[in-house]
Amino acid sequence: MKKLFIIGGMGAGKSTARKALVDQGVPYIDLDKVGHDVLTWDTVKTELVEAFGEDILDEDGQIVRSKLASKAFVNPSETRKLNRITLPRIEEAFTDQVDELEREGNDAVVVEYSVFKNRQSSLAYDADVVIAVLAPLDMRIERAVSAGWDEGDVRRRIAQQITDADRIEASDVVFNNDGTPEELRNEVLVWWNDYKKTW
Repeated sequence: MKKLFIIGGMGAGKSTARKALVDQGVPYIDLDKVGHDVLTWDTVKTELVEAFGEDILDEDGQIVRSKLASKAFVNPSETRKLNRITLPRIEEAFTDQVDELEREGNDAVVVEYSVFKNRQSSLAYDADVVIAVLAPLDMRIERAVSAGWDEGDVRRRIAQQITDADRIEASDVVFNNDGTPEELRNEVLVWWNDYKKTW
């Protein structure tokens, strides 16, 4: 089964590219969602409370992601602390989903991967294709804010992510999403139809 990873900064248009492939019948895994699901695991909650304090929980004992983020993304060492707890669990859940899709007989899976750093030490180490979706910074911030994010939060998160130069270097295919969602979608479909012929 071909593993297609879509990377890109916040607001770059990863979801638009992913939806174009999903519309062609390719199943997908959103690693952000896998990450959110892992936060409901009791072992993960216990470790996060030990690392970041009781006040990251709501009254029902669930992790409040915004509160966790405000503590975990203040500096690289706190982010590493978060990653040490969550990343092995995310990898475990992700691997289970990939195995299940392969058992079901799928030819490919598209994986949306917002916290991608590099190929070697990440879930994309055995990717068949890494697809980077890029867009100008001001456009990305504008898109994220119009999707309901706080601008300060968006800028902080973008500052924690790798640069577009790093993404270009790590990827096999690059789409510049500085136009409409329709234009990006069409470019992705043209690439996909060509790519399928190489199998």
